[in-house]
Amino acid sequence: MKLISKEFIHNLAPQLDLLNTLGGGTAQGTLRVDKREKGVVIYVAAPSVQPENFHVVLHHNRLTVYCDFRHQPEDKLSAPLFAQSLELPDTLDLTRIDAVHEDNELQVRIPYKDAAGKPREITIRQR
Repeated sequence: MKLISKEFIHNLAPQLDLLNTLGGGTAQGTLRVDKREKGVVIYVAAPSVQPENFHVVLHHNRLTVYCDFRHQPEDKLSAPLFAQSLELPDTLDLTRIDAVHEDNELQVRIPYKDAAGKPREITIRQR
Protein backbone atom coordinates (compact mmCIF):
# COMPACT_ATOMS: atom_id res chain seq x y z
CA MET A 1 0.00 0.00 0.00
CA LYS A 2 1.38 3.41 -1.04
CA LEU A 3 0.94 6.09 1.58
CA ILE A 4 2.74 8.85 -0.34
CA SER A 5 2.56 9.21 -4.12
CA LYS A 6 5.38 10.45 -6.38
CA GLU A 7 3.20 13.39 -7.40
CA PHE A 8 2.82 14.44 -3.76
CA ILE A 9 6.57 14.35 -3.22
CA HIS A 10 7.19 16.21 -6.49
CA ASN A 11 4.78 18.97 -5.41
CA LEU A 12 6.15 19.11 -1.87
CA ALA A 13 9.86 19.40 -2.77
CA PRO A 14 9.69 23.03 -4.03
CA GLN A 15 7.74 24.03 -0.92
CA LEU A 16 10.44 22.56 1.34
CA ASP A 17 13.14 24.28 -0.71
CA LEU A 18 11.28 27.59 -0.35
CA LEU A 19 10.89 27.16 3.42
CA ASN A 20 14.59 26.36 3.69
CA THR A 21 15.45 29.50 1.70
CA LEU A 22 13.11 31.75 3.70
CA GLY A 23 14.64 30.31 6.87
CA GLY A 24 18.08 31.53 5.78
CA GLY A 25 19.27 28.53 3.79
CA THR A 26 19.86 28.26 0.07
CA ALA A 27 18.96 25.74 -2.57
CA GLN A 28 21.63 23.16 -3.20
CA GLY A 29 22.42 24.24 -6.74
CA THR A 30 25.62 23.23 -8.46
CA LEU A 31 27.51 25.00 -11.22
CA ARG A 32 30.14 23.34 -13.40
CA VAL A 33 32.15 24.87 -16.25
CA ASP A 34 33.47 22.63 -19.03
CA LYS A 35 35.95 23.94 -21.57
CA ARG A 36 35.37 22.45 -25.00
CA GLU A 37 37.10 22.77 -28.36
CA LYS A 38 34.56 25.29 -29.70
CA GLY A 39 33.69 27.10 -26.50
CA VAL A 40 32.57 26.82 -22.90
CA VAL A 41 29.50 25.06 -21.49
CA ILE A 42 28.20 26.07 -18.07
CA TYR A 43 26.02 23.42 -16.42
CA VAL A 44 23.66 24.48 -13.63
CA ALA A 45 21.65 21.92 -11.67
CA ALA A 46 19.24 22.94 -8.94
CA PRO A 47 17.01 20.24 -7.51
CA SER A 48 13.26 20.78 -7.77
CA VAL A 49 13.60 24.01 -9.79
CA GLN A 50 11.38 24.24 -12.85
CA PRO A 51 12.90 25.50 -16.16
CA GLU A 52 10.82 28.71 -16.08
CA ASN A 53 12.40 29.65 -12.73
CA PHE A 54 15.95 29.86 -14.16
CA HIS A 55 17.28 33.23 -15.32
CA VAL A 56 20.50 34.02 -17.19
CA VAL A 57 21.62 37.66 -17.26
CA LEU A 58 24.66 39.07 -19.08
CA HIS A 59 25.92 42.52 -18.04
CA HIS A 60 29.13 43.53 -19.78
CA ASN A 61 31.32 40.43 -19.23
CA ARG A 62 29.58 39.25 -16.04
CA LEU A 63 27.20 36.31 -16.44
CA THR A 64 24.74 35.73 -13.61
CA VAL A 65 22.62 32.59 -13.37
CA TYR A 66 19.90 32.55 -10.75
CA CYS A 67 16.72 30.72 -9.81
CA ASP A 68 13.70 32.03 -8.01
CA PHE A 69 10.61 30.39 -6.62
CA ARG A 70 7.07 31.60 -7.28
CA HIS A 71 4.11 29.68 -5.93
CA GLN A 72 2.22 30.50 -9.16
CA PRO A 73 3.94 31.74 -12.36
CA GLU A 74 1.98 35.02 -12.27
CA ASP A 75 2.95 35.80 -8.64
CA LYS A 76 4.92 39.03 -8.21
CA LEU A 77 6.52 37.86 -4.96
CA SER A 78 9.41 35.43 -5.37
CA ALA A 79 12.10 33.90 -3.18
CA PRO A 80 15.70 33.53 -4.38
CA LEU A 81 16.86 29.92 -4.48
CA PHE A 82 20.29 29.99 -6.13
CA ALA A 83 22.59 32.65 -7.61
CA GLN A 84 26.05 32.44 -9.13
CA SER A 85 28.04 35.04 -11.10
CA LEU A 86 31.01 34.48 -13.37
CA GLU A 87 33.43 36.93 -14.97
CA LEU A 88 33.79 35.86 -18.59
CA PRO A 89 37.10 36.21 -20.45
CA ASP A 90 37.52 38.26 -23.64
CA THR A 91 38.11 35.08 -25.66
CA LEU A 92 34.39 34.22 -25.57
CA ASP A 93 31.87 35.51 -28.10
CA LEU A 94 29.26 37.06 -25.81
CA THR A 95 26.94 37.87 -28.73
CA ARG A 96 26.32 34.16 -29.39
CA ILE A 97 25.36 32.86 -25.92
CA ASP A 98 22.77 30.07 -25.98
CA ALA A 99 20.90 28.53 -23.05
CA VAL A 100 18.82 25.36 -22.95
CA HIS A 101 17.20 23.40 -20.12
CA GLU A 102 17.63 19.68 -20.71
CA ASP A 103 17.53 16.61 -18.44
CA ASN A 104 16.81 18.71 -15.31
CA GLU A 105 19.89 20.84 -15.95
CA LEU A 106 20.45 24.30 -17.42
CA GLN A 107 23.20 24.47 -20.05
CA VAL A 108 24.64 27.86 -21.03
CA ARG A 109 26.83 27.53 -24.13
CA ILE A 110 29.28 30.27 -25.07
CA PRO A 111 31.46 29.82 -28.19
CA TYR A 112 34.99 31.15 -28.51
CA LYS A 113 35.57 34.16 -30.73
CA ASP A 114 36.88 33.32 -34.17
CA ALA A 115 40.63 33.07 -34.67
CA ALA A 116 40.68 36.38 -36.58
CA GLY A 117 39.93 38.21 -33.33
CA LYS A 118 42.92 36.73 -31.48
CA PRO A 119 46.07 38.83 -31.18
CA ARG A 120 48.96 37.57 -33.22
CA GLU A 121 52.52 38.66 -33.66
CA ILE A 122 53.44 40.05 -37.05
CA THR A 123 56.69 38.87 -38.59
CA ILE A 124 59.04 41.72 -39.41
CA ARG A 125 60.85 41.30 -42.70
CA GLN A 126 64.32 42.79 -43.30
CA ARG A 127 65.37 44.31 -46.62
